[in-house]
Order: sequence, then structure tokens, then C-alpha cells
Amino acid sequence: MRGWMIAIGLAATVTLLSALAQAQDSVPVTVVMPQERGLAEQLHLSGSLTALHNANLSSRTAGLVAELLVDAGAVVTKNQPLLQLDTALASHELTQRRAALNAAEVLQTERQRLVTEAEQLTAQQLFPQTELALRRAALSEAQAMYQQAQASFLQQQEVLARHTLTAPFAGVIAGRSTDVGEWLALGTPVLQLVSLTPLLLDIRVPQEYYSTLSSLRRIEVRADVLPAQTLSARLLATVPVGDSSARSFLARLEVDDKQQGLLPGTSATATLYFEREDSNVLVVPPDALLRHPDGNFSLFAIQDDKAYRHNVTVGRSSEQGVEILSGLPRQQPVVVRGNEILRDGQQVRIVGSASGLGE
Repeated sequence: MRGWMIAIGLAATVTLLSALAQAQDSVPVTVVMPQERGLAEQLHLSGSLTALHNANLSSRTAGLVAELLVDAGAVVTKNQPLLQLDTALASHELTQRRAALNAAEVLQTERQRLVTEAEQLTAQQLFPQTELALRRAALSEAQAMYQQAQASFLQQQEVLARHTLTAPFAGVIAGRSTDVGEWLALGTPVLQLVSLTPLLLDIRVPQEYYSTLSSLRRIEVRADVLPAQTLSARLLATVPVGDSSARSFLARLEVDDKQQGLLPGTSATATLYFEREDSNVLVVPPDALLRHPDGNFSLFAIQDDKAYRHNVTVGRSSEQGVEILSGLPRQQPVVVRGNEILRDGQQVRIVGSASGLGE
């Protein structure tokens, strides 16, 4: 009886030691479940940032520069005065035409009074019809003279307003080509005004991507003046005319620069992400792949708590992961940490799950 109990104790001890040895042989790993999706393709293109508005401003009338209200580097708002011409003669002319308008108004009022009086007397048969007709004709003449004087006054008022050059849009003064005391001819450029927002990025896109712009998922921009900051952008327009020498076409992007930290004329790089809709492939994180000396790849998939090596064929890679075109069974987690020391068929212990696939 005692020997039988000793035998049972020895068997239990052996079983425990075997379990402990098996637990020590199992390798702790971190796994991730491959995802079946259309992998986005990346396209990196460089270009130059340009302003939406870049204008050489000129005076709308000839005259002598009386005052410069801004200089190069000044940030201006829309309709802000920038330059003032001498208005002495234009102001005197406006005063004369205002007086002529007042005189025409007085004449019109007086002749209207005479017509009203004649109409009342004619109704009482105390005034001849011919005289009433003459007064009405005189009133029509006065009304025409008033309209002419009013148009002349408004014209001179506009001439006076054109002696002040205002900003057609908000931006920064990039250059000045005149000074106080200089005579300006009509149409002479005097100031260069460049808008700061929105900024556009012109890039040359390879011709084979023209038909795939409809699957464009998103655009990211990195400017050389802000290398650590990633900005979003949207496709504003494409020019459907290819460059025969470069086999490309022009695409214009509008960069979302809310902090206005970019500068027109500087360089930037755009990353275009295209969604692949033609096929769904298995996508795994780059850490799951093991590279062989011959250039091929393999990875470990878990089945029944054991790791099995699979030689795989990889496709494109992006921020979302790496395409596995063949060789990987579906619905099996793959090892992303701890796979460097694994052997085919080795017992493993899953200690965590990683979310290593980008969205």
C-alpha cells in the first residue's frame, strides 16, 4: 500500500515537472490579427507654394504721389488705403460740379412749382393750355439738366476716389516701385501685393495617376520652412493637359495653413494616399516580417498555441502596413514581438495583442 502511494506521488511529481518544463519552453509573444483591406498607395511629390493672389497694383488715374501709406513687408487688409495721390485739382472740380448740381436742383424745383400752379389755374379755366404745355416742356428740360449735373458730379466723385489706391485683397506688400513726389501715369505698377492665405501647392503628377484621382483618400503636406509639422490639403484643380517631356500633368492643391506659418515661394512635399479598390489583401505590420539572406520573407502564425513559419510573398508597403500577397493562412494571428527566436512548431504563450496597423 505504501509503495502504491509512493508511485502515485512520483507520477504527480513527474507530471508537474513536465508541465513546468513545457511552460519554460514556451516563448512569450505578442500577436496581431492580419486585416483584409485595400491598401492605400502613397505618392510623394515636390512642388512650390504659391499665393492665390499675386498682383502688381497700379493707380487707377494719373497724378502726383502725395503720400505712401505702406511699405514693403506691411501686412494689409482688404480695402485698406495704400497710396494717396494729390487731390487738389480733383477736389476743386468736384466742388464746382456740386454747385452745378445744386443749381440744377433749384431750377427743377422752380419749374415744377410753375407747372403745378399752371395746372391748378387751367383746371379753373383761368390759364391757357399752350402756356401749360410750355411750362411742362421747361420742366422736362430742367429735369434733364438735373440728371446731367448729377451724373457729372458722380463721375467727378469717382475720379476723386481713384486718387486713393486701396488693397483689393488682404496680404503682404512684397515690393514698392514708387516714392512721394513721383508722377504716376495711368497703369504704372507701384506696389506688389501677395496674399498669405490660402496658399497653393503646384505639383507635377505622373500621367498614369490621372485616372486614379477619384480614389484619392487624403493629402498631407510637409513644408521645408516647417519640417516638423504635417498639414492637410485638398485637391483644388487639375490641368487636363499633359507635359510631353515629363509625361505628367499639373495638379493644384490648397494647403490648410490656419496658423499662417508658410511662405509663398518656398518648397514643400505632398504625400498623396490612393485607396486601392481593385483587390483586398492581407495586411500585417512590418514587425511581423522576417527577412531571409536570399531576400525572401517569412512570418510566424499561431495555431493551437504553436508558432508555424510561413514563407510569404509581400506586396506594397505604406503607413498602414505591408501587403501579404500569398503564403499566409487567413484568420490566424501573426507574431510581431518575440518572433526573432522562434522555431517552427514551437510552443508559445501569448502575452499581448498589438494594434500595429494604421487606419
